[in-house]
Amino acid sequence: MKSAFRSAICATLTFSLRSLNPTPHRTSLILLPRYVVCFAGKPSPFTSMATGESGSVAPPSPTVHTLEKQFEEFRHQLDDSGSLRERIRSVALEIESANRLMQSSLLLIHQSRPVPEVLEKAKGQIVVLRELFSKLAEIIRECPGQYYRYHGDWRTETQTVVSLLAFMHWLETESLLLHAEAEEKLGLNPMEFGLDTEDYLIGICFMSNDLPRYVVNQVTAGDYDCPRKVLKFLTDLHSAFRMLNLRNDFLRKKFDGMKYDLRKVEEVQYDVKIRGLATNGKSKGEQGD
Repeated sequence: MKSAFRSAICATLTFSLRSLNPTPHRTSLILLPRYVVCFAGKPSPFTSMATGESGSVAPPSPTVHTLEKQFEEFRHQLDDSGSLRERIRSVALEIESANRLMQSSLLLIHQSRPVPEVLEKAKGQIVVLRELFSKLAEIIRECPGQYYRYHGDWRTETQTVVSLLAFMHWLETESLLLHAEAEEKLGLNPMEFGLDTEDYLIGICFMSNDLPRYVVNQVTAGDYDCPRKVLKFLTDLHSAFRMLNLRNDFLRKKFDGMKYDLRKVEEVQYDVKIRGLATNGKSKGEQGD
């Protein structure tokens, strides 16, 4: 009976199409009716996957609420991290500004200005730097254990600070600024917010880049003993760096640059000696050697 019913429907549709299109060889647009005939036992292909057989909407998956809760927590964490990073960057910008002022003061040393006069003006920014690093430490205390997560936001500024402090320390004492002394000058507590070792080492490498220019300007001004003192300092510093097992990273590249600084100072010292401008007397340490 079902086959007879299907045959009757097919014959009716065929007759209707022939009556609507008397010229079967021509192509024409045929509009299908809005309803679709569905046979018993076969689901309609136009039934939505989100609805059941009765047409009702399927209930949401139980994991949806868990995902929403998790990503809501992620959203709060990222918002808090972004606001914290903005505060850190604002302090880092102030540290950079203080570095520029200190650097501009130290540039006068290349113009043969008296060392005490130059250092007195540059030391005025150390107090400002102590306050800024204190602010930075307070911000980091709000997220314990996240020091190295945000460390990159003030790393470059810290390296510049170390290089300037080390150069000032050498002008005063002709010796290297130690890691503990740098932390003391900046008011840092190693147990809470200390000076990263790589930042200290890179800062010392930056300081060595300024010494060849200082030597040339001092010799031009008539200080022919300056190349000898700087050469001794850089030789000892280079030997100390060779004790470290440095990887092929930025610190390694800066250490390689120190060799060129040492070579430049050696060339100046050589020129001073062959021209007979070096002092005849030697220090007690060199006489003992």
